[in-house]
Amino acid sequence: MKTCPRCGKQYTEPGINFCLEDGELLSHLQESRDPSLFADDQPPTVIMDSPRATRETNWPTMDPITPYSAPMVQFPQQAVFAPISQSKDQTLPIVSMALGVASLIMVCCYGGLWLGVPAAVVGFLAMRNADRDPDRYGGRGLAIAGLVIGIITFIISILFIFLGLVAQIT
Repeated sequence: MKTCPRCGKQYTEPGINFCLEDGELLSHLQESRDPSLFADDQPPTVIMDSPRATRETNWPTMDPITPYSAPMVQFPQQAVFAPISQSKDQTLPIVSMALGVASLIMVCCYGGLWLGVPAAVVGFLAMRNADRDPDRYGGRGLAIAGLVIGIITFIISILFIFLGLVAQIT
């Protein structure tokens, strides 16, 4: 039988080494003469052997008064790098191409009039920007594609309108 020295609660289970109420290490009662209660009890702490022997090192000891300072490392002179190049502005060419594709999709609803003309105008402006300042503006190919698609859909829309008027007259 084991008892808790703090709260006085007694335990008869052989596998319990700590009090379930307060966690204190249980002690054996001396008046209990039943050896079966103590036969399979293990001590709660594992006692290890002495620490292993290691090889002795001959490291230099430092003077505790003098603080450690890292040696100065000198690097060779580096070449001056060119500034980081920024990506070119392609906003207008992308808008022109998007308007051109949208006008091509909406050509049956006269999309060439209300999407093709803006695609051609924005494509022209984007192409002019790319020609004047190629370091700042890019997307000349997108601008040309938007301009051409916009003009083609505008012409097709005008033909649809003309054919619609001719069909109503006859």
